Amino acid sequence: MPIKIPADLPACAALESENIFVMTEDRAVQQDIRPLEIAIVNLMPTKIATETQLLRLLSNSPLQVNITLLRTEAHESKNTPAQHLERFYKTFSEIRHGSFDGMIVTGAPVEHLPFEDVDYWHELLDIMTFAQSRVYSTLYICWAAQAALYHFYGIPKYALPAKVSGVFQHDILQPGCRLFSGFDDTFAAPHSRHTEVRAEDVSKQSELRILAESPEAGLALVESRDHSQVFMTGHLEYDRGTLDAEFRRDHERGMNPIPPSNYYPGNDPSRLPNMNWRAHAHLFYCNWLNYYVYQETPFSLTAIARDRQGK
Repeated sequence: MPIKIPADLPACAALESENIFVMTEDRAVQQDIRPLEIAIVNLMPTKIATETQLLRLLSNSPLQVNITLLRTEAHESKNTPAQHLERFYKTFSEIRHGSFDGMIVTGAPVEHLPFEDVDYWHELLDIMTFAQSRVYSTLYICWAAQAALYHFYGIPKYALPAKVSGVFQHDILQPGCRLFSGFDDTFAAPHSRHTEVRAEDVSKQSELRILAESPEAGLALVESRDHSQVFMTGHLEYDRGTLDAEFRRDHERGMNPIPPSNYYPGNDPSRLPNMNWRAHAHLFYCNWLNYYVYQETPFSLTAIARDRQGK
C-alpha cells in the first residue's frame, strides 16, 4: 500500500532505498480516491527508527494510506530533535475533532512506573477514549497494549523476575482469525519487556479473546470481539538490529543484561542476529489493514463516530 508521507521525512529515503513504494504529498494530491487515514501515536524515545519500522509494514498495497504522526504534549522528548517533532508530528489537541480508519499506539519504556505515574497518562487516556469512538480499529503495541487493557478492562500488569527479551515462537489459538490469513501454524516474534499481562485475567473478559501465545514469552495477541481493538505484547515491527541495540545500550549502562533469547547465532552477541519474523510481520500488518480497516470502515470518515456510538 503506498503510504503518503512528506518527501523530507527521514523514513522516506530509507524506504525508497528498499524499493518500498512511498508516495509524496505532491503526487498524492493528483489521485482521486478515498485514502485510508491512519494515525500513529509514537510513544517511543527513538521516534525516527520507530516511524521507519511501522511505515515499512504499512506500505506496498494497492490503496493509498495517509499517515498522521502523533506525539504527546505532556512529555518532552530527549532523543528526537525538536525540529523533527515540529515538522512531522501533530498533537492530540490538533486532531481531536477528526476521525481515523485506523490507529497504532506504540510501546514506551515506562513499564517500571504505575500507569497513573506516567507523565502523559491523562493525555493517553484522552487518546484511547477518542480511539474508542472515532477510530475504526486500533492496534496497541507492548506497553500501550498493557495500558489499554488496564484502562478499558481493568486488567493489571505484573512485574517479571527478569526481562523477557528475544525472539520467541508463538502458537495460534484462533486459526480462523483473519489477522492470521496466510500464516504458518506457528510464528516468531520479538519481545522486549519487564512486565506482562496474564491469560487468566484476559479470559475473564467476555468481550476479549486470546489469539496467540508463546510457551516462553506468554500472552502475545488479544483482540476485542468487534475487532475495534487489537493488543500485541511483542514487537513484530522490530528491525533485525533493534534487540541488539537495546542489549548493547543496557550493557553500556552497567545493567549486565542477558543476551536476547533465540536471537544471536550460537548465542554469540558478536554475530549478526537472525531475523525470522519479517514475513509474518508484513503479513500481519497487511491483514490488519485489509480485514480490520479497509474492508470494514465506512466510506465517509464522519460515519465512524456514528457507527461506534451505535454499537
